[in-house]
Amino acid sequence: MDKLELEAMPLDDLWALHEELTALLSKRIIAEKRQLEDRLTQLKRGAIAKASAAVEVKSAKAGRKRHYPKVLPKYRNPAVPSETWSGRGKQPRWLVSALKAGGRIEDFRISSAQQGKVRGKR
Repeated sequence: MDKLELEAMPLDDLWALHEELTALLSKRIIAEKRQLEDRLTQLKRGAIAKASAAVEVKSAKAGRKRHYPKVLPKYRNPAVPSETWSGRGKQPRWLVSALKAGGRIEDFRISSAQQGKVRGKR
């Protein structure tokens, strides 16, 4: 419809058109909402099925442990010799504070002769 046609229509006809459009929009919104709710229930069913399958896989793997090679410590805290670090991952607090105080990381390195005897503790 043209804008000019709407402006020329009587008020009663415009109101009837408004009510007709409102009813049509309401029906379409309800139908779309129903479709979306059905889709949501399908997705929830799929998510529940995936979650239960994942739990089964995790429980099957729970008995197994990854075998990584033992990593010997490379650095030792001279103030507390039981505190060591392998050089992997985040630096321990004692090493970070010592480096900020001006120390060098080489100062904390464990010599290769002692490295085989040390058991690491972070």
